[in-house]
Amino acid sequence: MIVVRELSRKFPTERGEIEVLRKVSFDIEAAERIAVVGASGAGKTTLMHLLGGLDRPSGGSVTFHGQDIFRFGSAELDTFRNRTIGFVFQFHQLLPEFSALENVMLPVLVSRGARAEARQRAERLLASVGLDHRVSHKPGQLSGGEQQRVAIARALVMSPRLLLADEPTGNLDSATSDEILALLDQLHEQHQLTMVIVTHSSQVAQRMDRTLHMVDGQLAGLADNG
Repeated sequence: MIVVRELSRKFPTERGEIEVLRKVSFDIEAAERIAVVGASGAGKTTLMHLLGGLDRPSGGSVTFHGQDIFRFGSAELDTFRNRTIGFVFQFHQLLPEFSALENVMLPVLVSRGARAEARQRAERLLASVGLDHRVSHKPGQLSGGEQQRVAIARALVMSPRLLLADEPTGNLDSATSDEILALLDQLHEQHQLTMVIVTHSSQVAQRMDRTLHMVDGQLAGLADNG
């Protein structure tokens, strides 16, 4: 499904270029779940941003079902990302002035979908993550776990083929983390989602199919968890 080849990312600084990602190559199969682990600064988040087309590489390619996504122009890449990839971040990134329902509707509205369709999809997904009774609440009125459930619903509202999650349980207590991981397991089974999850947690990594180990911007290993 996804082929990553010689992926690199350099950033200019006053002291010269810093190479944050160094010629990383690996494949991801459809419906596979990959954990990306490594120390802070190892390049995990940079890798996720490149997989999701949120940033462009200094070299190398990300091929998605035979298409090199970095051959797309900016507008085409934006459309691809909106329709194909769902994102979940550690700090939710929900819009505080919008309700849970409105936050989940947003990707559909951005893609110029009908408001009635956006509402229907959002209500269905919020019910599927156990928040049908909280649709009118704003993020500030929700617990951390509830906010993350809203973020997951928002990530799925466009029926993506790939879910990218950066420390989705990193800001939650252990009980709430377990609930979110069980929800991701359930959603994977229901939708056959391909998932890439950046995590510091060995517990989270062990729930995935394979673990990709990053060290100093390089791929140090890719191990099966079976």
